[in-house]
Order: sequence, then C-alpha cells, then structure tokens
Amino acid sequence: MTVLNVGYPLLPVGPDSGGGAEQILSLVDHGLAAVGRRSIVIAAKSSRTAGELIASPLANGEISEDARAQAQYAHRELIEDCLERYSVDLIHFHGLDFHSYLPARSVPMLATLHLPVAWYPEAIFRETRISLNCVSRAQAISTERSAKLPVVANGIDLDTYRNLEGERDSLLWLGRICPEKGVHLAIEIARELDLPMIVAGPVHPFRDHQLYFQNSIQPLLDAKRRYVGAVGLTAKIHLLANARCLLIPSLVAETSSLVAMEATACGTPVVAFRSGALPEIVDHGKTGFIADSLRQMLEAVRFSSDISPEICRATAEVRFDSRRMVSEYLSLYRSVVDEHSRPVT
Repeated sequence: MTVLNVGYPLLPVGPDSGGGAEQILSLVDHGLAAVGRRSIVIAAKSSRTAGELIASPLANGEISEDARAQAQYAHRELIEDCLERYSVDLIHFHGLDFHSYLPARSVPMLATLHLPVAWYPEAIFRETRISLNCVSRAQAISTERSAKLPVVANGIDLDTYRNLEGERDSLLWLGRICPEKGVHLAIEIARELDLPMIVAGPVHPFRDHQLYFQNSIQPLLDAKRRYVGAVGLTAKIHLLANARCLLIPSLVAETSSLVAMEATACGTPVVAFRSGALPEIVDHGKTGFIADSLRQMLEAVRFSSDISPEICRATAEVRFDSRRMVSEYLSLYRSVVDEHSRPVT
C-alpha cells in the first residue's frame, strides 16, 4: 500500500512540530514506514519525514488569506503531480482546509478531523468522494453530522517519553500559543500560587495569535513565570519530566490532547478543564485532575504531588501507544479503499 499524507499548508511536519495534526501526520508517516508500507508526504519545506517528502512552500512572514490561498493552490498542483508520478492507493488529509485542494481524479481519500467539527464547512459532510474520521469519542458525538464517523484515537511514541524522575518544581504550559488555549489563565494560576512556571511553544504567524501573545501573555511574564519559545523534542521531554504538573486550561472543546498523553508518559500529572476529549485522556484522581472552574484548577495544583508518576507511566503504556493508532489507520485505509472499488449500484 502506498499512502500519500497531506499536511496543512505552510507549516512543517515532524517530531518537533508544535501542532497536533502535524505531529500525528509524522507518527503515521513513521508508522507506515515501520510496517513496510510506502509513505509519501506533501508538507512544508524543512519537514522531517520517514517516507519521501514532496516539499511545499513554508510560511515566510504572516499567514494571510492571500498566502493561504497561494499555498492551497500549490498543494493542489503537487497532489495532481504526485498522482501522475506514483501509483497512490489512498490520500490521507490532515489539514483544516483539505477541501480546498482535493484532486480532480478519482482516488480513495480520507480526511482526519483534527479540530472541532464546527470549524469545518458543512459541505465536507456532503462530499461523497472522501471519507472522514474523528480522533476521540467526544469529538464524534459533538454533532449529529459526526456521530456516525469512525474514531481513531490519537497516540504518541511511548519509547520517546520517559519518567525521568526530575525535580518537578515548576508548573508547565506547553503547546501552540493562541487565544483558545487559555495560556493566560495558566499564568494567572502560577502567579496566584506564587509558583514558578514555564510557558513553551510556538506563536504561529497568524495575526490573532501574535496579538494574543503580545497583549495577553507578555504582560503576565516575570522572573518566575518565563516564556522559553518553541522547543524541540529533547527539550520538550526535559520540560515535561521536570514539571510539577501540566496545566491545560483550554477554552475550546479539545478533540484530543497529545501533550496530555506526553506528560502522562513522563509521569507528570495533568490538570485540565473539562473541555471536549480531555476527560477521556486524564483519569481524574489517577493521572491528574479535571476542573470545572479556574478555582478548581488552582486547588487541583495543590494536590498534584499526590499523583503517582509510576501510575501515570503505566496508564500511558496501556492507552496511548501510537502503534495501536497506526494499526487502526491501516484497517480504516483498507475499508476506504474497498469502499472506493465497490461498484456503484
């Protein structure tokens, strides 16, 4: 089987990616290669892939509507060219805007909905040429139109993340910095508890993301609450393994949370809002705490040291293995290919 994975335009793919969709694409790419399948990836320049990379433009400055439209056009051209050059069994799309660069020719296609269902246009649910899947039960049941879609829960490379028995002195917020992630709330908790905190992650070149960082994050930073920028995989593991707990005060219904899985694999408790799929990932009282308010989150931080790092790691090993995810995608691929080849009656 040859699978063409297509990333979101302008953002690179790889183990160090800041976005969840880019990380999952990277894991699927590496997983396919590991089990002897051919993987081709269309993603931005500087992406790191196990299979063959077909490089698309990388963001150079602010990602405006014009820049996005040009990148979508480039994606569509690269996809058509790839289908001319290779015998592709299935295309797997990962971008929010995948509907903007569907190829004209008939080929089995799957799009993973990495983001809240409401963020996608209604038309994709009427598009008969492409199959869709969700990444959590909470996402699937969030709307009537997604309720019958298959679910392939996200996973992580468990061999990469370890309980390193760090000092665990600082609170941690880790991810892409944007308004819906509630980064400012995490910092406010750290300030009220007078605890040190590290904020890490990229500020992507979208205007609203950059304004949020400038206006809502920078004024809250001080000597004890520090922003360390985007971090690579090695630095991320170090931060997770040395955190007292990971805070996820998300203001949007999360479809999944790779960083919560990564923290759990490092033996670090997660304190999160009851947003979307987070209660599926965080076992309340066992691997962290689910909070219904900022006050509850603040109180949960006080008890985070009661969570066993060993139990966290053991839970991650049972639930979050990316090899399970890749195996489920392979089964879904076969189903999509079979459905595509079935005669229309």
